[in-house]
Amino acid sequence: MSTDVAGEEIEVSGIVQGVGFRPFVYRLARRLDLSGDVRNAGDRVVIRIAGPAAARDAFAAALVDEAPVLARVEQVTRRPAPVPEGAFRIMESGAGTVSVGVVPDVATCPACRAEIADPKARRFRYAFTNCTDCGPRFSIVTGLPYDRPATTMVGFALCPACRAEYEDPANRRFHAQPIACPDCGPRLWLEGDDAASADPIDRAAALLKTGHILAVKGIGGFHIACDATNADAVALLRARKQRPTKPLAVMADLATAHALCVITPEEEAALAHPSAPILLLPLKPGAALAPGIAPGQRHLGVMAPYTPLHHLLVATIGRPLVMTSGNRSSEPQIFRDEEACDRLAGIVDAFLMHDRPIARRLDDSVARHVAGRLRVMRRGRGFAPMPLTLPADFADAPPVLALGGELKSALCLTHGGKALLSHHIGDLDEPATGDAFESALADYTALFAHRPAVIAVDLHPDYRATRLGEDLAAAGGLPLERVQHHHAHMAAAMAEAGWRRADGPVVGIALDGLGLGDDGTVWGAEILVCDYCTSRRVARLSPIPLAGGDAASREPWRVLLAHLDRALGRAAVDGDPRLAALFAGKPLLTLRAMMDKGLNAPQASSAGRLFDAVAALLGLAPDRLSHEGEAAMALEALALEAAMENEAPPYPFALHADAIPIEIDPAHLFTALMADLHAARPRAAMAAAFHAGLAEAFVGAAAQVAAAEGLTAVALSGGVFQNARLLEETVRRLEARGLTPLVPAEVPANDGGLALGQAVVAAARRMG
Repeated sequence: MSTDVAGEEIEVSGIVQGVGFRPFVYRLARRLDLSGDVRNAGDRVVIRIAGPAAARDAFAAALVDEAPVLARVEQVTRRPAPVPEGAFRIMESGAGTVSVGVVPDVATCPACRAEIADPKARRFRYAFTNCTDCGPRFSIVTGLPYDRPATTMVGFALCPACRAEYEDPANRRFHAQPIACPDCGPRLWLEGDDAASADPIDRAAALLKTGHILAVKGIGGFHIACDATNADAVALLRARKQRPTKPLAVMADLATAHALCVITPEEEAALAHPSAPILLLPLKPGAALAPGIAPGQRHLGVMAPYTPLHHLLVATIGRPLVMTSGNRSSEPQIFRDEEACDRLAGIVDAFLMHDRPIARRLDDSVARHVAGRLRVMRRGRGFAPMPLTLPADFADAPPVLALGGELKSALCLTHGGKALLSHHIGDLDEPATGDAFESALADYTALFAHRPAVIAVDLHPDYRATRLGEDLAAAGGLPLERVQHHHAHMAAAMAEAGWRRADGPVVGIALDGLGLGDDGTVWGAEILVCDYCTSRRVARLSPIPLAGGDAASREPWRVLLAHLDRALGRAAVDGDPRLAALFAGKPLLTLRAMMDKGLNAPQASSAGRLFDAVAALLGLAPDRLSHEGEAAMALEALALEAAMENEAPPYPFALHADAIPIEIDPAHLFTALMADLHAARPRAAMAAAFHAGLAEAFVGAAAQVAAAEGLTAVALSGGVFQNARLLEETVRRLEARGLTPLVPAEVPANDGGLALGQAVVAAARRMG
């Protein structure tokens, strides 16, 4: 190999913004004695180097092998170029087409944690300490390329000491854009408390220890915090926030988390990951927590402190803290100071504030380790906007804007072979969330310079996201693709699994609450055969009428009545004293008349409503739910008390395969449940048998379809598959039959993943 000095230009694409990639390149070039420069250029890094061929080859290899921990190098392109002169240097960022090159916010690294705990350090107890390996990213970015002037740190001029660190290649803060210190950076204060204190952290901890409730400004918005061991404080928070039963997340250091929960090595790694999600963990019996934290649940949502402020607060109070979203019931999380002081004034006693602006709202992510993988349930801080790589034959796909559904809304932008699935925004039936969705849409399309060639929406004409997509398509003269709800769920699972268009169709099991079907009826428990362009329903749960329409989603006894009437007959239902007590005072005559006449009682095949009905029968559901999924979560928690191994046979479902779609009939399920209730069988065993029965029924039907169609892969998606017991039962039974499950992990199985599915369906249809 020649040792003659020559020049070349290297382009590196992938996740190379905000991860310390240019400082890494600088140190690498200096180590190999190469001259040249490096700069950001939109969504990639462009490097010019000069030196011997062997050194240049070693440099190119190290770009991949030694890349910063947060980087994701996807392509390195080398080409000959003129020899650059002078010592290697970092250049100002250049212009370029921006696509998906920003990393999420990153939890505090070990070096910064040690620094804030060191009394001799310049940043001792400084709540905004960060470096190139950690700190805020997406929550402070206002434009690309990622440089300090394009962040909310622009108003904080660097002091000489920070400037020296920023410019020192040997320093871990070399070109760290959010760099700050107590002399030049953001400051912290306590608002709404009259007691004088030199340290806001100390005073905030003192208030929390005495049962007060605080608003804490973080990096993606405000939290509401209280002492998680204080039953009175937790009860007061619930009363003020009007959140009677929904589980509350807890922030705790690792030692405290181990004292509260059973944690596997994989779960410990997830807690300590730079994404720092809320992780659902099994509670230990007798855990030292207020009983109102997660009533009726066997799991606790735990997150590690992920900013210096959180580390300091948790260490000072020495107890686990409730850290729930800073909002009023059903509203989006608050991230602006003025709004927090206005909207949270009746909920909190004081505000722990700082003056670093937040560019965009980012809820905490929620994840769970199930069926061998960490699975994201809510995609927010720490995960968004990390792009997803689409299957290989989507590389030439047109850019798509997909707007998702009505609940757990998120949007998706595609650019070539990448998909950018946004953070969780919320339920669009709440006006304030709808406004936040439109703001997020404007923010993402501007920040990532996205110009769609097609817009994708759900079939449902009344969804706010659908109407918005229709308006955008009309205004821009763009084609509009309408994608059936459950087809989108399946396509999202396929895309994440790397399933190519050329790989053909799969069998799909879609289990969720409700979604509009191709035939104009309500679907929610379906088996499909689908590729990216088309889908057809081949099996379904037998439908029942939802008496009162939307009211049936909030009052499980209505759905139970419909199932029992169908399974047992009305005379048997009315003659059973146990059921008479359950339905006492309910307007059964009116509801039955509505169901008979089809008045405000749409037929629906919903797995979510089936869970509600079984929970109501087992006495686990209130007459009216206080939050979505309340009954189903209680049923799962009960099922988890029974071991999966050596359990009694699953409850039976009948398969009526004499027509298409095949009917998966739960009538026998309710007959068996009633018999076990009369026999006083333990409710945990009944809940487990229900989960096993539902999994067996749908896997059995899917296996029949797969055999008939000559298929081997089965996609699983829909919000019901966030139930750990059901997912593990289903995966185990599919694998036992030699079928390959395609299960979401990075993409939520619930409606938070719909936009990705819509996007790939629209792209595939346009590609032909």
